[in-house]
Amino acid sequence: QLQASGGGLVQAGGSLRLSCAVLGRASSDYVISWFRQAPGKERMFVGGRKYSGGTYISDSVKGRFTISRDNAKNTLYLQMNSLKPEDTAVYYCAAGRKTLILSSMWNANEYDYWGQGTQVTVSS
Repeated sequence: QLQASGGGLVQAGGSLRLSCAVLGRASSDYVISWFRQAPGKERMFVGGRKYSGGTYISDSVKGRFTISRDNAKNTLYLQMNSLKPEDTAVYYCAAGRKTLILSSMWNANEYDYWGQGTQVTVSS
């Protein structure tokens, strides 16, 4: 089970940190990633991290968003800085098999478990 939290309303230029807690299993069993879905749009990959530390960040947020992972807490974090109105979306965390390669992490179909989503709204 995945539990996402940390969303909210923030002004453009502000920051938020999202958390994704993996419950019931060791996070080391999975690749864990963040996706987002804006109204009327497809679910898009934001970034993810493998247990080994390999990280893949979408070009659309590179330089503004960072991924970190606390294996001891079974939690993945998405630090979002310099937020823009176009970052407004529901953010989901997802877990996939730990053998998932970096080049496939963008594909939502590769993930087996999804959290409930947390709303991020950036006002202009």
